[in-house]
Amino acid sequence: MKKILLLFGGNSSEHQISCKSAQSLLRNIDSSKYDITAVGITKKNEWFEYHDSINDITNPKWYHKKVTKIESIISFIKQFDIVFPLLHGTNGEDGKIQAMLELFHIPYVGCNPKISSIGMDKHYSKILLSHFGLPVVPFILYNEKLSFKEIEQHFSYPIIIKPCNGGSSIGVSTAHNRKELKKGIKEALSYDKKILLEPFLNMRELECAVLQKKDKWVISPLGEIQSEHTFYDFEAKYEDSSSKAEFALNLPDKIENEIKNIAKEVCEKLELQGLSRIDFFYIPENNKIYINEINTIPGFTTISMYPKLLTTEKFTYKDLITTLLENAHY
Repeated sequence: MKKILLLFGGNSSEHQISCKSAQSLLRNIDSSKYDITAVGITKKNEWFEYHDSINDITNPKWYHKKVTKIESIISFIKQFDIVFPLLHGTNGEDGKIQAMLELFHIPYVGCNPKISSIGMDKHYSKILLSHFGLPVVPFILYNEKLSFKEIEQHFSYPIIIKPCNGGSSIGVSTAHNRKELKKGIKEALSYDKKILLEPFLNMRELECAVLQKKDKWVISPLGEIQSEHTFYDFEAKYEDSSSKAEFALNLPDKIENEIKNIAKEVCEKLELQGLSRIDFFYIPENNKIYINEINTIPGFTTISMYPKLLTTEKFTYKDLITTLLENAHY
């Protein structure tokens, strides 16, 4: 029986989302094949082996439960056959953990450090995708020398403001005027030093899950989130019960096939590994397709889009976990 180490939490604004993902994985992993140990990382970067109830792992104070502090982290990790770093956001999804694991030849689930870093940084990922001729939304990288007048010469309102390194739409906002633009930039800068500005598009947000099975990529059907919000922000994702996933999209076959082909090309050109969720914008009026972003450690709860797009009656959430562990690498 293989020994699996699950890492959750982390020093990230997505700490709590990681705890929810970890809870789902712990409840569904095939215990006949794998002996799993959960280790939580606090926002202060302290590591604790978690011994308490799976139900309590989403408690914001989980590290006050039955835990054991890990002092010698590398020695501890080397006990395990595979590490599953289910750490969303900075210091987990950005390649730092992956680089440490590769340094000590420890197999893990997911993309390598280079692609994790590029996928996490929306600025660099846009540059690389553009280099390969793949479609991305026009953007400006904000800096303090850039005047608001110059921004307004590039884009008309509304303008989307995004931290470059982040997920779950945390720190993302829409500005309809200069006052809101200033406020949005200030808010985004509290999460990241690099800020992207993009034009607001009247579009549909479509998502595609990709899964590596040996040397082949499984490309999922497309999904779409229906939300009452202007865009699919953090509140819509995690707090608004009116948001729902749709899978019968009534898309033209040509558009759906084109998006899936682009997703496969992203996997091949960027040399993705293990799993990713690739998000797209589709503008029905002119049939334009844009890649929005690449999520190398997407939300992994049973109701998250990534597993929902891949699981069927014949391929369960448990099977998905097993496939990812079977494709672990270093």
